[in-house]
Amino acid sequence: MYKIIFALIPIACGCVLPIFAIWMGIRKEMNETNTRTQIALAAIEKNPNLDLEELMEKISPKKKLIKEKLLSKLQTGNITALLGMGFLLCAIYVDYLGGMDSKDLRMLYLAGAILLVVGIAFLINYFVGKKMLAKEMEAEQARMLEQA
Repeated sequence: MYKIIFALIPIACGCVLPIFAIWMGIRKEMNETNTRTQIALAAIEKNPNLDLEELMEKISPKKKLIKEKLLSKLQTGNITALLGMGFLLCAIYVDYLGGMDSKDLRMLYLAGAILLVVGIAFLINYFVGKKMLAKEMEAEQARMLEQA
C-alpha cells in the first residue's frame, strides 16, 4: 500500500500539478477577458458613440516596461542565488559535523548547486539584457515622459 502511495506522489507532483497550474492560468486569463468584454458591451449599450479603442486601452492590463522586466530578473536571480548559497553552506556545515546520510547530503549539495547556477543565469540575463536594451529603455522612458 505504501509503495503505491510513494509511487503516486512523484506522478502527482510531476504531471498533475503542472497541468493544474497551466489550467488555472488559462482560466484566469479567460475570466479577465470575459470581464473586459462585459464592461465594453455595457459601455457600448449606455453610450453607442463611445470610442472603443480608448476604452479598451483603459481597461486592458498595463504591459510591463523593459526596466520592470529586467528588475524582476535581477530580483529572481538574487533570491535563487542566495538560496543556493544557503543550501550549499548548510550542506558544508552538515558535512563538517557528519550528521547526515550521504545520499541526503548529496541531494542537498545538488539542490544548492542547481539553485546557485539558476540564480547566476538570471543575473547574467539581467546584466546582458540591461546592456543590450539600453537604447530601448531610454526610448521607452522618453515615450512615458511625453505621455505624462
